[in-house]
Amino acid sequence: MAIDADTLQMLEASTEVPELDLSFLNLDESNVYGVRPKPGRKGLTLSEIEIGPWGSAPDHSTNHTLRLRGVRPRVGAQRLGYTIRDKSEVWSENALLLYEEAVQRQWSSATDIPWQELRPLPDDIERAVCQFCTFLTEVEFIAGDTPGQWLPVISGDYYEIGLFLMSQIMDEARHMDVFRKRALANGGGLLQQGNGSGLRILLDAKDFTEMSVLMHVLAEGFVQSLFRMGELIGPTEVEKRIMRMAAQDESRHLAFGVMHLKYVIDTAPERREEIHHYLDREEDLFNRPDSRNAGLNESLLVLLGGGRDKLDQGFEKLLAIQKKQVNEYIHRLDVAGLGDRRERVHPAWKPFIEPARA
Repeated sequence: MAIDADTLQMLEASTEVPELDLSFLNLDESNVYGVRPKPGRKGLTLSEIEIGPWGSAPDHSTNHTLRLRGVRPRVGAQRLGYTIRDKSEVWSENALLLYEEAVQRQWSSATDIPWQELRPLPDDIERAVCQFCTFLTEVEFIAGDTPGQWLPVISGDYYEIGLFLMSQIMDEARHMDVFRKRALANGGGLLQQGNGSGLRILLDAKDFTEMSVLMHVLAEGFVQSLFRMGELIGPTEVEKRIMRMAAQDESRHLAFGVMHLKYVIDTAPERREEIHHYLDREEDLFNRPDSRNAGLNESLLVLLGGGRDKLDQGFEKLLAIQKKQVNEYIHRLDVAGLGDRRERVHPAWKPFIEPARA
C-alpha cells in the first residue's frame, strides 16, 4: 500500500536528536564503584551483596518511589504509594536466608510426587483424603493471596521482605496445586467448602504484623503440625510425600513470622498488648463451633483411625495432634519473646499446654 504524501514528508523530515545524558559516568567521592562482593559457600547470594552504603536497611525510609535501596534518588521521581516505611513494621532478620532457601529448594508437583504409586482406596478413606485436600486448597490459596496484598505498600528500602513474600506466594501456589491434584487424581474429587471465617480475618488485617502473627505464627503453624504428622495421616506414599514437601516449605513461613514478631517485640515493646489482642480474637474464632471448617476434623478422624468404623482410634490420635499444635504454637511465641501468652491462651487450649521448658 502506498504511503500518502503527508506521511512521507513527515518521515523524511529531520528529527531533533535528544542530547545524551552521561551523568552516570561522573563519579564522585560518595560513589562506591569498584566495591566487589565475593561469592560465598552457596554462591553469590543476596547476603554477599549486603555491603557498602546499601547493605543495611534504614530504621525509617523516606522513599515513596520504586527506587530500591542503594539506587541514587532522581529528582522528580513519582511516588507509587509505598506506605510501609518503618523497619519495625515488616523486618525479619532471616528474610534473605529464607528467600535463598526457597529459591534453591523449589519442587514440582508434577514430577516430584510419585503419582504412579497412587492406588484405589476404600471409599471412606478416599473421601476423607479428598475432604482434607479440599480444606488445604482453600487454606493455601488464601496463604498466597494474603501476603500478595502487602507487596505494593512495602518500601523498596526493605526489598528483602518483598522477595521473601514473593517466594512464599510461589510456595503456596504449589501447595494449592498439589492438593487440588491429589483430590482429583484418584477419582474422589473436591468436596465441601469451608465457611471461610478463619481465613477472612487474614485478608482483613490492617497491619502487617497483625497479618504475619495470625497467618505465619498461628494459622500456618497449625497446618504445619498436620503436615509433619503426614506419616500418620497419609494412607499412601503419595500423600506422605506431599505433606513432607509442603512441610519443608511451610517451615520457612513460620521462621519468618517468628523472627518478625521477635523483631517487633524487641524494637517496639509497646506493641505487646496490641499483639495479644490480635491473638485473643483469632484464638476465639478458632474455637467457635460456627467457624469450624466443614468435615476437617471428621476427615482426620477417618484417616487417623483407618476407616469410618475406627473413629475411636482416630479420636485419640487427633487429640495428640491438637496437643502438638497448641504446644508448638506456644513454643513459637516463647521464642519470639511473647512467652506470657501461655497465661492468657484460650481456655479450650489450656488443658493441652505442657509446662514451660526450663
